[in-house]
Amino acid sequence: TTAVKATKPAKKADKPYKKEFDAIVKESKPIGHITYDELEKKIQTPYSLNEKDMEGLLENIEDSGISVVDENGDPDPRAIDAAKKVTKKELSDVSAPTGVKINDPVRMYLKEIGRVSLLSADQEISLAKRIESGDEEAKQELAEANLRLVVSIAKRYVGRGMQFL
Repeated sequence: TTAVKATKPAKKADKPYKKEFDAIVKESKPIGHITYDELEKKIQTPYSLNEKDMEGLLENIEDSGISVVDENGDPDPRAIDAAKKVTKKELSDVSAPTGVKINDPVRMYLKEIGRVSLLSADQEISLAKRIESGDEEAKQELAEANLRLVVSIAKRYVGRGMQFL
């Protein structure tokens, strides 16, 4: 009889570019950033990473405490786009993260903001038109919808020396 091995999802350490990744982290950690072009040159092109793999790489780089910037030192738009692509689970889970002690008003706020639905592209356009025509309620709707995304992204940085709320 043959035993069937269960396969585990690849971890960052299992990637073929681990050696280069570790070198980039070691080199970039003291300055706190790396350019997207450097990542492209050192990892994406040599290892032919597709868009999904590159998003994972960007997430791993940022999880290591290194910002991805453009040649001027500003946040790179491609890294920002990758950060915006969060899973539905992350978006729906806006409760307080485990191990973080917060008081009741904050927990109530997180539950409340979790009830606000995210906007589709059409809804954003509609709200933008209403805002242009002076609709104050549309401004409030847009702000609430975007706060949900902000909270879900902020949760990624819990435990890194920065307070959640």
